[in-house]
Amino acid sequence: MAVRPKIDEDVLRQVAEIAGRWKGRPDMLIPVLHEVQEVAGNGIPKEVAKTVSEAMGVPLAQIYSVQTFYSFFSKEKRGRVLIRLCKTAPCHIKGTKRILEAFEQALGIKAGETTPDGAFTLETCECIGACDVSPAALIDDTVYGHLTEERVVELVQELKELDKLNGGTA
Repeated sequence: MAVRPKIDEDVLRQVAEIAGRWKGRPDMLIPVLHEVQEVAGNGIPKEVAKTVSEAMGVPLAQIYSVQTFYSFFSKEKRGRVLIRLCKTAPCHIKGTKRILEAFEQALGIKAGETTPDGAFTLETCECIGACDVSPAALIDDTVYGHLTEERVVELVQELKELDKLNGGTA
């Protein structure tokens, strides 16, 4: 069994501050989780979920329910750059499988994994709303459409250079 790294106390303080602004407002859980996820390394591990629960006064079970229902939330820390590919039938027909394989080869990881340097996480998900430009990837909050295997290689190189320029904090 792998040992998970402990969440930094400063991160937990920031999470409590963000969530505390919405104490007694369970209707704000999704926006809070989006904001908290950014602070907590692109994921919402157990300690972070507990902190949100306590600060908002929302049951932990409700947080887990939202986390596991929506594919844009994760219970694990993810890379600084998040690459998502739709796995639904319409995109599959347009060639997403080839594009996924190209990303896996360019990054040296499989879907669901994070590069050893913590820079990239590659995921599949349900519809990203880019059927008109598929095969497409949602990279962080930007859609890249009409992808080819060649474009994936170029894109990964550009993202690696950008991450390097940002000192590994892309």
